[in-house]
Amino acid sequence: MTETSLAGRREWIGLAVLALTTLLMSLDVSVLYLALPHLGADLGADATQQLWIMDIYSFMIAGFLVTMGTLGDRIGRRRLLLIGSAAFGVASVVAAYSTSPEMLIAARALLGMAGATLMPSSMALIRTMFRDQRQMTTALSLWFSCFMVGVVIGPLVGGVLLEHFWWGSAFLLGVPFMVVLLVLGPVLLPEYRAAGAGRLDPASVLLSMAAILPTVYGLKSIARDGWQPTALAAVLAGAAFGLAFARRQLRLADPLLDLRLFANRGISTTLAVMLLGGVVMAGTTLLSTVYLQTVEGLSPLRAGLWLVPQSLTMIAAMMLAPVLARRFSTGHLMATGLFVGAAGLFLHTQVAAEGGLGLLIVGLVLASTGIALPMALGNGLIMSSVPPEKAGSAAALTETGGEFGVAMGVAALGTLSTAVYQGTLETTLPPGVPAEAARAARESVAGAAAAAPQAGEAGAALLGAAHEAFAAGLNAVAWVSTPVFVGLAALALVSLRQSNEAPSQTGEPARELAG
Repeated sequence: MTETSLAGRREWIGLAVLALTTLLMSLDVSVLYLALPHLGADLGADATQQLWIMDIYSFMIAGFLVTMGTLGDRIGRRRLLLIGSAAFGVASVVAAYSTSPEMLIAARALLGMAGATLMPSSMALIRTMFRDQRQMTTALSLWFSCFMVGVVIGPLVGGVLLEHFWWGSAFLLGVPFMVVLLVLGPVLLPEYRAAGAGRLDPASVLLSMAAILPTVYGLKSIARDGWQPTALAAVLAGAAFGLAFARRQLRLADPLLDLRLFANRGISTTLAVMLLGGVVMAGTTLLSTVYLQTVEGLSPLRAGLWLVPQSLTMIAAMMLAPVLARRFSTGHLMATGLFVGAAGLFLHTQVAAEGGLGLLIVGLVLASTGIALPMALGNGLIMSSVPPEKAGSAAALTETGGEFGVAMGVAALGTLSTAVYQGTLETTLPPGVPAEAARAARESVAGAAAAAPQAGEAGAALLGAAHEAFAAGLNAVAWVSTPVFVGLAALALVSLRQSNEAPSQTGEPARELAG
């Protein structure tokens, strides 16, 4: 296959196989949310153990993405993908038949390490299989759309499994996917590794994990428990190790992560858009979900159904993005999407405690549709802007940025919302509320809902004040998020003026091995 040749039937069928990985990743998380109460009761897992069962997976993925992305470039992307798939399948079986919380936590850690091989290897292989930029953008959009499909159908699949089988079936769901990948991968996927790549630097691997793991842990802890000293110390320690990691990479002739990629304006701008866009959307979606269940009083199932339109429009926008890219420049399309997203976020500034459901859903749909364009086009822009032998590193950057975006969004915007909620409630707390009920209400809107029945005649007023305070917190987050999207749109317009030009394919020679 020459650098400019078009992909054929084999490549598109291979893309379908790779799409199984991203579908599995989204299904695994969404199904586990439903299975958690069942496995917690069966294994006797306490609240802390249940949190670790959920969190250790994302910790390990975040911590190993950089290493696995670069490792695939060096030992072969298909080889790493197949090794990771086999490990994921084995760890899934271990998780399904775990007999204690500790065993399940360990299995989830192995699942996270194996999962860290799947996403960057898949993205890098797409870069290898689809050399034409338009085809690559289309392939990446289809690939990522499968993630959103998993988000939509995950609760439905999980509900069916848990109704007819035990909680372990949620983990066994991934095994058939991995078997298909192991059987068809060697036939349909090409092997690729960078020529002359050096060995991994163990110190860089340790420093990358020392930078990422404490930071993600600290951000998740801040989102859950507020600004506790331990969480803050973890974030600061991660930042210090991150600085040491960056300095080492700049000194090495063959770094684990080539920081010179950031010198490319297209890459640095797109990463900034995707990181900050992820921060905004993670925080906004979390608060919207809480609003639906607490302020609107919807059940988890009905709240989930109200979120389906946002996922469907996001999928549609991702599918449409490559078509629009044939007529309009990437920079203009990304900016347009961000302006649309900003309009949706502005609607959230007007959501009230009473009658706010329509504005909330329309705002979510617009914001999700808008961010889908830069997400779909940004992946293609990044992957086409790097030489083939750096594709694994570039993929790891985008995936790591996504992990940080979600963690930062939940922590930062969740903290802002909580501060506004508590400050507003202090001034609107109705008289006559018992001290214990007032204390519970100040913690969260969910606490107010639980305390209202015990507040006697003041219960209804307390709940109403809490709903208004939560809406004020949601409004405050939207007022902060809207200018962020507007600023990112302006950045895309200015920095990506030349993004519709043919991508550079310079770089060290690499060799593609026969499939």
